[in-house]
Amino acid sequence: MSKIRLASIVSSVLALSLLLAACGPKSINHILADPSRYANKDVKVQGQVVDSFSVAGRGAYRVDDGTGTLWIVSERGVPREGARVQAKGKIKEGFNLGGLVDLPRGLAQGIVMLESSHKAKAGN
Repeated sequence: MSKIRLASIVSSVLALSLLLAACGPKSINHILADPSRYANKDVKVQGQVVDSFSVAGRGAYRVDDGTGTLWIVSERGVPREGARVQAKGKIKEGFNLGGLVDLPRGLAQGIVMLESSHKAKAGN
């Protein structure tokens, strides 16, 4: 096998590995440590739902992945407390619903994910 062909195969494998790593869930700690890096970009997180509330199919839930917690705002319903969830969405800083409803302190303003999708399983 020529050196050029081998180098091509190695670089293709490395590029694919980087692409797959970028698609995996991010730790909440990394997101909270540098939220501007993830702002307005699609990210995935996974963990256990520790708080959840909804009204008319919309609501929010808080996910704990063992490194931190993050509120996730959903337009499609929310998983129940105790569920294991993987969520995808965009990170927003300075989120504020402006007094429309009495929200938990961490959700009323700060860093949240605006969910585009989630998959939930029953918790342990």
